[in-house]
Amino acid sequence: MEKREQPNFAALSQHFQFEGQFLDAQPFGFGHINDTYAARFQQPDGRIHRYIIQRINHNVFKKPEELMHNMALVTNHMRAKVIDAGGDPTRETVTLILTKDGNTFCKSSSGAYWRVHEFIEGARTYLRGEHLAHYYHAAKAFGRFLGMLSDFPADRLYETIPDFHHTPKRLSSFVQAVEEDHKNRAHSVQSEIDFVFQRADEASVLVDLLESGDMPQRVIHNDTKIDNVMIDKKSGEGVCVIDLDTVMPGLVVFDFGDSVRSGANPAVEDEQDLSQVFLDLEIYDRLAHGFLEESRDFLSVTELDHLAFGAKLITYEQSIRFLTDHINGDIYYKISRQNHNLDRCRTQIKMVRDMEQKFDQMTNIAKRYQ
Repeated sequence: MEKREQPNFAALSQHFQFEGQFLDAQPFGFGHINDTYAARFQQPDGRIHRYIIQRINHNVFKKPEELMHNMALVTNHMRAKVIDAGGDPTRETVTLILTKDGNTFCKSSSGAYWRVHEFIEGARTYLRGEHLAHYYHAAKAFGRFLGMLSDFPADRLYETIPDFHHTPKRLSSFVQAVEEDHKNRAHSVQSEIDFVFQRADEASVLVDLLESGDMPQRVIHNDTKIDNVMIDKKSGEGVCVIDLDTVMPGLVVFDFGDSVRSGANPAVEDEQDLSQVFLDLEIYDRLAHGFLEESRDFLSVTELDHLAFGAKLITYEQSIRFLTDHINGDIYYKISRQNHNLDRCRTQIKMVRDMEQKFDQMTNIAKRYQ
């Protein structure tokens, strides 16, 4: 694993347009990709002002300049929308702090990319919702986020990770992994391989709708886990959608679907006791209600009709990705035990099977809120 540069916050504080005197910085949040710190600065009147300082993982995001181009365009667009609506842009969207020469990031002498944004006070994130209302408000925040960007031209943004949710290409990479079988693992996961191939006909459904023009490409978030929403500590409402690294062109049904995949499974993603893994329809109901309350007015009929399918397909896609990595020798996802990626794959497979059993209920719930 690459040894990462130790942060020199005193030096960084000279590059960005911070207010006040730097005091300290501590690791912050749940993220596994970027390195995130909460930094404290003391104002002349003695008040403490906090910022989020992040080192962008340029091994995952190969072109940080393009990522920051996207982030600046999107946050500026949203900021204008929030102001027009009489809201508070410092809380309702990510507010980037520019460098002293007006850039959105700073590159250190060692090649590390750093960015800064305002710390949103009075709010927090949750790895799992503590009650059903958290799921409703998180999904509502994602729907509102997509609504504010529904008129933003998707072709103005770069693909920060090309073909991120292109299920047929994920399937093609899987087929190649099985055929090459460099680690001689395929024979031990034949039932999982069969599961993938038995559903291969569905892999291209959404891409085909996009290519035919029957489903629009929009600006989407691409990582709609509940912990990417800041929840107000007093009201419990979703304040701001964060982690904008993967904001790029895509399909809205995948954003809804990934919130279901990651949120409506009450077990952890690498749960080994599969009896604990299932689609919780109560959580699904709250996710659908919140999401559609903010998005139903701008979504097309085709998008509305494919919300449940999007949840099932992105879960199937994730099972493919985990299984591919297991067969390839665990070269993409970090593991902490033997067969870790296989365990992750099996939770996704269990979720897909349960979604198949509950698909009519999923569809009816989504229709209830349209």
